[in-house]
Amino acid sequence: MDDGLPIDSELEWKLCAAAIPGMLLAALAFHAGAPFLQRTFLAMPVHELGHAATAWLCGYSAVPTLWRTLVPEERGFVAAVLLACALAYGIFRACESEKWLLAALCAGMLALQGVGTCYLHARTAQMLITFGGDGLGMVIAILLMASFFFGKRTQLYRGGLRWGFLAIGAAAYVDMYSVWAAARHDYGRIPFGEQEGVGLSDAARLVDWYGWTADQLVHRYFVLGLACLAALAAVYAWGVWRAWRYAQE
Repeated sequence: MDDGLPIDSELEWKLCAAAIPGMLLAALAFHAGAPFLQRTFLAMPVHELGHAATAWLCGYSAVPTLWRTLVPEERGFVAAVLLACALAYGIFRACESEKWLLAALCAGMLALQGVGTCYLHARTAQMLITFGGDGLGMVIAILLMASFFFGKRTQLYRGGLRWGFLAIGAAAYVDMYSVWAAARHDYGRIPFGEQEGVGLSDAARLVDWYGWTADQLVHRYFVLGLACLAALAAVYAWGVWRAWRYAQE
């Protein structure tokens, strides 16, 4: 049966079994040896995309850059409508192609956008945008790694792009989550303070502006990161099982 998987199905299932654990170990080694390079070139773009994506879901226009995401003070009508139309179109095309998981993902994002844009108070939305740097950033990193198992009929899977997404996702997740895992035992590891050209760090804003305690800050990031890792483990188990089953046919 040809479902678009690579011809060498035996090699493919072995790659599926080794790719994510191997890349996470490589990301840990990279973090230990060159944390600044990992953060600057791999983690920060994902972190800023986390800020921007949270802003889009809350009805704000946002432009992510390398070290800062530009977010206006007030919500905008055009950005919200464009995102809603894009998600609705994504649902339509996914249903048309019988890609039910993608359709459900787009529908969930559309529902989140509705709540974030129409229900959340501006101050709450801005708090979530601040949290979303590492918060939604870790979710995006997990999605990048999980994409390794999807799109088997596309060039994403057959070419080298899935390896690039996997490497970026692993490096970004390790960099972001390691901060909060270490901060559980040492609050001195929390990135408080100011960044040149940016102002207060996200952690400082959540504590100083929104009244979070250091314990709440660390706990929320840590639990979210752990939930992301559990979700990745479930996708990994499914992806390896699927590749192994195909190799047996």
